[in-house]
Amino acid sequence: MSKIAYCLPNEISAEQFLAQYWQKKPLLIKNGLPQIVGLLEPQDIIDLAQQDEVTARLLKTEQDPQGEERWTLKTSPLNKKDFSKLPPQWSVLVQNLEQWSPELGELWQAFGFIPQWQRDDIMVSYAPQGGSVGRHYDEYDVFLVQAYGHRRWQLGKWCDPSTEFKPNQPIRIFDEMGDLLLDEVMAPGDVLYVPSRLSHYGVAQDDCLTVSFGLRYPNLGDLIDNINDAICHPTPHFNPASLNIPLRLSPNAQLLAQLDPAMVQNMKQQLLDHLSQSPEFDRLFQHAVATAVSSRRYELLQSDDEFYPEELSEMLQDGATIQQDSNSKMLYTKQPFALYVNGEWLDELSELESAVLKDLANGVVLDWAALQDYVANCDDEMAQDLLLDSLCSWLENGWLVLGE
Repeated sequence: MSKIAYCLPNEISAEQFLAQYWQKKPLLIKNGLPQIVGLLEPQDIIDLAQQDEVTARLLKTEQDPQGEERWTLKTSPLNKKDFSKLPPQWSVLVQNLEQWSPELGELWQAFGFIPQWQRDDIMVSYAPQGGSVGRHYDEYDVFLVQAYGHRRWQLGKWCDPSTEFKPNQPIRIFDEMGDLLLDEVMAPGDVLYVPSRLSHYGVAQDDCLTVSFGLRYPNLGDLIDNINDAICHPTPHFNPASLNIPLRLSPNAQLLAQLDPAMVQNMKQQLLDHLSQSPEFDRLFQHAVATAVSSRRYELLQSDDEFYPEELSEMLQDGATIQQDSNSKMLYTKQPFALYVNGEWLDELSELESAVLKDLANGVVLDWAALQDYVANCDDEMAQDLLLDSLCSWLENGWLVLGE
């Protein structure tokens, strides 16, 4: 697996991109990711969309008798019949492409200047000439990479949750884009960064594949759910008994049956004050964030591959390497140290296992020499056997991938 350079113009460093462009303004990078050219063709996506385990959407656009656009949407499972008698304008979108194309998943390296815990998934959109998914905005940042054919992109106004969409449509689209910030036709290998909430509109100029590398933050609902889970299932991060603190309140004698709004606000403030001053809650909140951002939005496909310590040892000695699989999300916290993989807190790791997974999460490629270095720093005589056994399990779980 060769190292892929960052997908940025020569004159813009990673630090400059994050300071000047990230969630502030778009950036067009001509021929920014030439490695994507030739990886996919339209028929690949049409065939893939019809497989049982694939998450896909088929969008069709037609004119009603009044000349208005009418959209129809069908979600997976899709079949061959869905792709017959299509109107001139249609699109099919397939999520989670890194599961189906390891070569495509490796291209996440090109966006390695963004923390990996912000990765969502890789989506591909196919459309024939004129096909589109309408004028819209997303609540996540995205790098749009042209993989095949050409697509015209227009970027317009900034949006927010109050932005109105067209009624009675199955997707969130609108007509008005405001003043255009960009109007460009992208060729294979071109990359366009679109910040979250910036309206955009892409129209296929010919048979066209656009690959979206999506990046997002957790939403408040995710964090609240994770906090609630931790409270209901006590962990070393948090003791629910710490919340058994009576509130000090003065009832309003004039509101005997009505819940006093001022009293509710007082309760809210006491709750916030307690949480903001609680180191224990800080640990709980960090755990909730780590769980949320390391979670995959789509279920990880299970592999039938089996690995055995003796065979893995031989392969590593013959030159094989191990690194994090681009399908998996691995991260760790510093204080307290904790490792998370795909939304799971790994609370029973040995020091050796923790050291190896931490380095793999940081992009280290493990070979036989590196494995020997880890073992040499461990007092356990069985360290090598135990580590090989763990590596086999992690490979079978899909957390790691074996390379030549």
